[in-house]
Amino acid sequence: MSSALPDIRIIDIVDLASFGLVPPCADPGFEHRTCDYWEDADRGSKTARPAWLQPGGSGPARVARRPALFGDDDDDPPFEASLENPFARPAAASSQPFNPLLEKDEAVLDNPFAPPARPRPLADSGVPHKLGLLGRGLIAFGSYAKVLLVEDEPAVYAQFGPLSAYPRALRLRQLYPQLPDAPLPAVITCIATTPAARRAGYAKRLVAAICDDLGERGFAAVEAYPQAEALPDATSAATSGFWLGCGFRIAVDDERFPVLRRLLE
Repeated sequence: MSSALPDIRIIDIVDLASFGLVPPCADPGFEHRTCDYWEDADRGSKTARPAWLQPGGSGPARVARRPALFGDDDDDPPFEASLENPFARPAAASSQPFNPLLEKDEAVLDNPFAPPARPRPLADSGVPHKLGLLGRGLIAFGSYAKVLLVEDEPAVYAQFGPLSAYPRALRLRQLYPQLPDAPLPAVITCIATTPAARRAGYAKRLVAAICDDLGERGFAAVEAYPQAEALPDATSAATSGFWLGCGFRIAVDDERFPVLRRLLE
């Protein structure tokens, strides 16, 4: 009697609901949902920061100030947020297109000839800091992360995107002039499986889906940057052997920070 195959779904991380599906790291000292290691080449960290899971939890917001023409900056008061600009989009923007020439209570008629509204970027919209980072490319690129679910339980998380979205990857590539400059690749910065779902091929399945997705988005190649000899629970970049099993080839055989590359169809 054969057992039924598990139900597997792959979800793009594009909003708070899908962000909530990101599984915890195997090592509780790290946290996918607060990691900005690849996005911040100078100060980025993989360390768990629970406060960052709250909306706007990446530190106090900066207040816009006028430039000080005379004296110190502290002598000049900040802009008054309450000043009304009749041509500015309302703070609580609705799904309807904004028209500054309409009265406040006047209904906005749908335009059947206009293209459908595109999703707005998540950055600066009151979401956790990491979700804002993942949402930067939603309009022009698409999602930057996916989660693979097994029987509706999160099993594998992956982060990816254009090279320009990850300054640390750009800096790493500068160490290896032998890497091709054109076409610039997409990158997969993170791939992590929960302990209970390991050794079932789920991570490779998610990488294959990401590579298909990136190929459809127009990329000709994708790279990964594992950290050699790192403990499995201390890295989310996997190992060279894992990437080789996913169809990648060694582009830079560095003893500490190799580069793996795969051409996309």
